[in-house]
Amino acid sequence: MILTLMILLGIGATFFFSNFLSKTFLRGEASSFTLELPPYRTPQFGKILVRSLLDRTLFVLGRAVVVAAPAGLVIWILANINVDGMSILNHCTEFLNPFAKLMGLDGTILMAFILGFPANEIVFPIILMSYLSTGQLIEIEEISEMREILIQNGWTWVTAICTMIFSLMHWPCSTTVITIFKETKSWKWTALAVLLPTIAGMILCIAIHFFGTMIR
Repeated sequence: MILTLMILLGIGATFFFSNFLSKTFLRGEASSFTLELPPYRTPQFGKILVRSLLDRTLFVLGRAVVVAAPAGLVIWILANINVDGMSILNHCTEFLNPFAKLMGLDGTILMAFILGFPANEIVFPIILMSYLSTGQLIEIEEISEMREILIQNGWTWVTAICTMIFSLMHWPCSTTVITIFKETKSWKWTALAVLLPTIAGMILCIAIHFFGTMIR
């Protein structure tokens, strides 16, 4: 039921912000879309294979080299270098904790979203790494074990819902941001694509946290 509600929330947010942009930033802009289809040609297996290799495989490998590898190095440094008896990552989470608490999260969760900018799929492994102080990204397959770790680190139903909502509504990953800039050739539209879902997600998380505090 919760997953269904998250999907409906995403659809609703899409319609809401489409309407909002049409009446504000995109007011007066033409909304028509014309696509000219190229002449039909018989597919050639060799060309399809080569293009798939070049366009897909090399793109993913390029992203891994340019974005994922440096990001992994940064995460490792933050998790393994200590300052005043505590890792740099823990110092960062402590700094973010007051604002994160306002959103129904904690500093560890918010820091994981920030470090997960290169690839959103590493957000939860970063959270587990920080909670368990392992110094490296890990994955836990047993849901019961993961549940115990989260509860031991102060998770409540409010924390879980706010984390889901912020996963749905926050800044796009680095590859998406780069694509937006390449397509629009505009820092303004790129910044708007980053700020709009992030601000909306923050406001919604703060509202849910306030509601959860009221009914406890």
